[in-house]
Amino acid sequence: MSVYTLPELPYDYAALEPVINPAIIELHHDKHHAAYVKGANDTLEQLAEARDKDQWGAVTGLEKSLAFNLSGHILHSIYWHNMTGDGGGEPLAEDGVGELADAIRESFGSFAGFKAQLTKAAATTQGSGWGILAYEPLSGRLIVEQIYDHQGNVGQGSTPILVFDAWEHAFYLQYKNQKVDFIEAMWRVVNWQDVARRYASAKARENVLLAP
Repeated sequence: MSVYTLPELPYDYAALEPVINPAIIELHHDKHHAAYVKGANDTLEQLAEARDKDQWGAVTGLEKSLAFNLSGHILHSIYWHNMTGDGGGEPLAEDGVGELADAIRESFGSFAGFKAQLTKAAATTQGSGWGILAYEPLSGRLIVEQIYDHQGNVGQGSTPILVFDAWEHAFYLQYKNQKVDFIEAMWRVVNWQDVARRYASAKARENVLLAP
């Protein structure tokens, strides 16, 4: 039985134009995201078979495959909801996202400083990767992380709340090799309402990383 399923898009393929064209959204969601879901499910089945047969010669590769595909599924599931056709701009108190706006200023000094850091983190990933804004529970602050592939370079326990996909399949059909242009355009579709909800949810969780 499949454990993971491909979520439906929260909008139609054309909803993010002109920042992202429909062909990219369709290919990205229906093919690439779907492949990570299948990969995670297939790997779980292979791990179950290894347990049944007590054969562990492939365990290192299987664990790596599970981390890669599961993280790809999780990050893409956040990615779709992080965007909206009427988004963008700066998070402001008058839009009901004041707590998030305050946290960004406290953690990065200003929205401009945060925007510059996340833009650079996403745009300068080597090869395939992501730039993300995450809630770090030990300090209670927001941090920017630069992710290699789907799961490398991440502080354990941090919760992603805003993700910028910098893999070529996210932009190449429209932006060619101009990754920087794509990342700059992404700011026009950020769904701050969704990011604020994710921030509030992450902040409300009990800190279980260290004993009290």
